[in-house]
Amino acid sequence: MTVLDLFAGPGGWSQGLSALGVREVGIEIDRAACATRAAAGHATIRADVAAYPTAPLRGRVSGLIGSAPCQTYSSAGLRAGNDDMPMCHQALDDLARRNDTRETLGAACVDKRSLLVVEPLRYALDLRPEWVALEEVPAVLPLFEHTAHLLATVGYSTWTGILNAADFGLAQTRRRAFLLASRTRPALPPDPTHADGGTPDDLFGSGLPPWRTMGDVLGCPPSVVHTRGNHTSGGSRFLTTGPSWAITGRARSWLLKVGSRTAATRRRLDQPAPTLLFAKAVNDVSSIDLDGTPIRRLAVEEAALIQGFPVDYPWAGSRTKQFEQIGNAVPAPLATAVLRPMVPAVLEVAA
Repeated sequence: MTVLDLFAGPGGWSQGLSALGVREVGIEIDRAACATRAAAGHATIRADVAAYPTAPLRGRVSGLIGSAPCQTYSSAGLRAGNDDMPMCHQALDDLARRNDTRETLGAACVDKRSLLVVEPLRYALDLRPEWVALEEVPAVLPLFEHTAHLLATVGYSTWTGILNAADFGLAQTRRRAFLLASRTRPALPPDPTHADGGTPDDLFGSGLPPWRTMGDVLGCPPSVVHTRGNHTSGGSRFLTTGPSWAITGRARSWLLKVGSRTAATRRRLDQPAPTLLFAKAVNDVSSIDLDGTPIRRLAVEEAALIQGFPVDYPWAGSRTKQFEQIGNAVPAPLATAVLRPMVPAVLEVAA
């Protein structure tokens, strides 16, 4: 018995599971993401999730994970998925009736990728895993609620809702829709480990620490400049590639800007990052000064840390593909929090 990860990407769910001592097999079609997974030691089948047959997997899958591509629903895209919602709802109902109309409905969609969000239900109904965990952008929540209703009719306990990654130790206020389902125990959302501003201790236990900040996660780069050159006395030392907490208020107020528009989100280093949306240009995420002057682009390693990956995670592909993988991945610590209540079911089945 194994855990199957649909649309596995570079390994966000995989890292979350490995922290719990569980391995999975991912299905992923993107070449760069598959290369990243291979370098990180995650088992992968390179294939199209929508075309892959479920029959060879029957009786072999204990847990099912899915994060379908979200571009058609994302606020950073054209949101063609909004127009395709009726076809997606129809496909869900048809799959529940064992009537596969994906090809016909896909031809009617503005963007055929919109229909990928129904694939986890196809796998769940065919394989009947002990548990299911799905993640998507918030706009997909109505489809998750529909999917949850259909899973409940075949014996699953379900929960759907929005989780904020900052509530689970990430230095990023990334909000995503989740669907959790289980045939062996109540499906419940994970308990937050952090809170905005923190919470005080009370009679029932310790309070929650405040949200982590970009400064907490990124620290300070080691490169420094001395204002008096090589002289041994006088002058000041400051960082060349990032803010210095010991130089001026101006430097301490450098911001992370996400988006190329005038109204793009800006956050200080003593705050969590906003959702990292790299879209089609790496320039969309960069450090700026208070007056909006660009300082430098966010580094791959920094983006990975904000997304909860190790600093030495082996990203493959071009720089653009690496940022794309990071932005699309499920933050590993959030994946761990979501999956922890599910893992005992996996271990019991394996035993």
